[in-house]
Amino acid sequence: MSPSSSSVSICSSTNVFAIGDLETQLVKPDETVTPKPLLIFTPVDAGEFPVLVLLHGYLLNNSFYSQLSHQIASHGFILIVPQLYSVAGPDATKEIEYVAEITNWLAEGLPKFLPPQVNADLTKLGLAGHSRGGKVAFALALSRLKTELKLKFSALIGIDPVDGMDKGKQTPPKVLTYIPHSFNLEMPVMVIGSGFGEVRKNPLFPACAPKGVNHENFYNECCKPACYFVAKDYGHLDMLDDETKGIKGKVTYCLCKNGKCREPMRRFVGGVVVAFLKGYLEGDFSFLIAIKDDEHIAPVVLQKVDFMI
Repeated sequence: MSPSSSSVSICSSTNVFAIGDLETQLVKPDETVTPKPLLIFTPVDAGEFPVLVLLHGYLLNNSFYSQLSHQIASHGFILIVPQLYSVAGPDATKEIEYVAEITNWLAEGLPKFLPPQVNADLTKLGLAGHSRGGKVAFALALSRLKTELKLKFSALIGIDPVDGMDKGKQTPPKVLTYIPHSFNLEMPVMVIGSGFGEVRKNPLFPACAPKGVNHENFYNECCKPACYFVAKDYGHLDMLDDETKGIKGKVTYCLCKNGKCREPMRRFVGGVVVAFLKGYLEGDFSFLIAIKDDEHIAPVVLQKVDFMI
């Protein structure tokens, strides 16, 4: 089955953009027993749930994705949100290896930190990344790593992914090839973009998701099946928590051109992630079909919607 299947009623599918029916819990394992510091967002209701590894953006804290992660988890997913680094240079090679180490830890390590009635279904494993984390996610999916993965990812999501400063100024390892449909990923892909991402906030700073190395380029290199959403009038960091604390948190309000508030974009990103994962990990495409058939049910105005199926 695919998103081209028969449509369903809109009213039955709009709830992906809101908090779901399941109560969620945040678990913070001791940093000495995990490959990298982790936040785990899990349902507390009994059941077996797919798993999503979510990678943070450049110099951001994993805690900045808490509201987004709780939303996704409340629809029946377990989220692993690592802190890959505190300070980093332009080369993301080590981050790819870190994600591989975390992935290989999941089978033995994750069950120890879940509520007793909750099980992780690691045969349904998704990988998502925001900004530079999106680049890392694609690089890992393209096997740009030395570590052998013990688990297989079955879905890939780029949330406003960025591959450098500009075309010709990609950061290592380069992911984009500028050859259409060149990504041999062997899994379904969703790319989410922000309309303001390629717009400078002011002349002193570059755009946060520059044209030439952003969501548009990533989607152009994807193969079927893939889907693409661009939210108009929202910025590169508008899916973060309403309040991001500390120096890094304050910077998130200054560097990028932002929308009027973060909640609509965050709800949108959470909703399409849920719809995509329910379709490609659980076989229920009704939510994704509803958004495809009527983009007006989204909490943001969509600048572009495209499906390759």
